[in-house]
Amino acid sequence: MSRTPLLGVELTDAGAHPAAWRLPVAEPGRLFDPARWAGLVRTAERGGLDLALFPDAFGVQDADGGVRGRLDALLTASRLAPLTTSIGLVPTVTTTHTEPFHVGKAVQTLDWVSRGRAGWEIGVSRTPEEAALFGRKSAEPDDELWAEADDVAEVVARLEDSWEDDAEIRDVATGRFVDRDRIHPVDFRGPRFSVAGASITPRSPQGRPPVVVRADSPAALAVAAHRADVVRISAAGVAAATAQATEVRARVAEAGRDPRQVAVLADVVAWLGPDAADRRNRLQALSRTDPGTVEHVGDAEDLADLIAVWTTAVDGVVVRPAVLPTDLEALVDDVVPLLRERGLRPAGPPGPTLRDTLGLTRPAGRTAVGGAR
Repeated sequence: MSRTPLLGVELTDAGAHPAAWRLPVAEPGRLFDPARWAGLVRTAERGGLDLALFPDAFGVQDADGGVRGRLDALLTASRLAPLTTSIGLVPTVTTTHTEPFHVGKAVQTLDWVSRGRAGWEIGVSRTPEEAALFGRKSAEPDDELWAEADDVAEVVARLEDSWEDDAEIRDVATGRFVDRDRIHPVDFRGPRFSVAGASITPRSPQGRPPVVVRADSPAALAVAAHRADVVRISAAGVAAATAQATEVRARVAEAGRDPRQVAVLADVVAWLGPDAADRRNRLQALSRTDPGTVEHVGDAEDLADLIAVWTTAVDGVVVRPAVLPTDLEALVDDVVPLLRERGLRPAGPPGPTLRDTLGLTRPAGRTAVGGAR
């Protein structure tokens, strides 16, 4: 795993607080402007952050007085990929109501256009309103949703491995672009769906882009133990974070995996700067919100202290700036230099691929000659 604590940032709406759009600094008229999103992710990259996460869901946001409407996270990440060079890009991809083949092809495409900096966070769709948008089935219990998500993750992994690394031969003389013997059907049959053929996308730079799971329910934790390269947790204090991280690592070990190869990241909502408390009070008066995790309100030094303490228990943090771009810029310009001084951030940028940043090797394809089927 990474030699220094990982530092990610969640970029969503006008910020983590649903009423952030009501501040002029958030430029509410530009919330769906691609240039705004490019500026945000470039700011994160300028700070040497390891990964940017883009939440998504099929339903509109439900907070009173909050932003309504969103861009597709995976498409947004694909738009931003050519504009960035080092930061990992991790959109949420909802597996409910979605064809697994489409999920796999889209994630592989993001890995190609980012040159190996893609990951994906597994999402599920829980509400009747979201189910009604598709009309295929009713809303299901959490354990059913995550059982389906587990099957989707398995299919995606098989699709990622369905082309061997040297399947493209590009033989001009014979006109053979691929060696068909090195492209393999996935032949998945499950209780919810079946997928027979191979991907139409060649094996991407990372082989298998890292999988992120938010362990916010017992069913999600079970899938995280089997599938995740990164597990996100929410906790109000470091003791709770320690207990959750310990449970995650134990479950990973029970699943027959090496816990050292799975990063546990804790969410931190950040309000930074001399006006942090005033901004929070104003926005809470407009839309009272419980972030569900630790919330820092104050200066950069104190947030650096918090991260130093928390990363004795977890492998890193995902900072959720309360107001964009204000709290993101303060994170990059004020907090990151302090973390570097303390040896909690590397001097250079993240690795050339997201797997490198996470300290993960590129996996051999399961269908390759001599590989495990």
